[in-house]
Amino acid sequence: MLSPSRTSLFGIIVNTLLAVVKVIAGILGDSYALIADGIESTLDVFSSLLLWGGLRIAAVPADTDHPYGHGKAEPLTAMVLALVLLGGAVGLAIQSAREILGPHHHPQPFTLVVLAGVVIAKEALFRFVFKIGEAVKSTALKVDAWHHRSDAITSAAAFVGISVALIGGTGYERADAWAALFACGIIGWNGYRLLRPALGEVMDAAADEETESRIREVAARIDGVVALDKCRVRKYGLVLVVDLHVVVDGQSTVRQGHEIAHRVKDVLRASDLKIADVLVHIEPTEN
Repeated sequence: MLSPSRTSLFGIIVNTLLAVVKVIAGILGDSYALIADGIESTLDVFSSLLLWGGLRIAAVPADTDHPYGHGKAEPLTAMVLALVLLGGAVGLAIQSAREILGPHHHPQPFTLVVLAGVVIAKEALFRFVFKIGEAVKSTALKVDAWHHRSDAITSAAAFVGISVALIGGTGYERADAWAALFACGIIGWNGYRLLRPALGEVMDAAADEETESRIREVAARIDGVVALDKCRVRKYGLVLVVDLHVVVDGQSTVRQGHEIAHRVKDVLRASDLKIADVLVHIEPTEN
């Protein structure tokens, strides 16, 4: 499996090639929807470059000035990418509206072949990047994957619009611009939907209930743990940070409680939950 930064770099190369192909084909084929699609791909190149840089920063180990590491660079990058997606949707919508109101030429049939190839390529890229993003729990990579899906959607919409314009003939020349405008709404919705989790990570929102339940399940099985009280989990870039209150036998010595806390921390960090650090607070039973 490719690393997050290498995955992002691969997306940059693919997006650059597709953007050039779409803009050239759009100009030669008199299709604004295809030109707009190429511009959206160019935005994807910019956002992928931003993601690549953000992931490299997030992977830098902790130092004196950043004792918790640089993981916050990952959700911050995701926020910027989502805002780029929203900004791109607004810009393309404005230009699409101008094309609808202005004079328009019939698109050329060969543009449909270009768009069909683009849709297939971008959907495949979406599935590839999203799978890696899920595996490494990277919000930024998943946002970048949705950039690819959004690009596939705009290309599909352009395909429909150009088809309508070609089949309808005179009077249907603006169908591809209407298709581009429709795609802008989908892109904008995806930008908003992806901005929320990134903002939550920056604000240290709690991890999902399933993750907390798994952490409690692992900790509860450790020898010496009588019960668990508070469990706070937050995502810090590509890893998790946990604050856990562990209840032990009230008759235990300080050393025994310390050893139990270390076992809890070591077992959780060794699990497949990608936990970077665990702060364990020991509480005694009532007896």
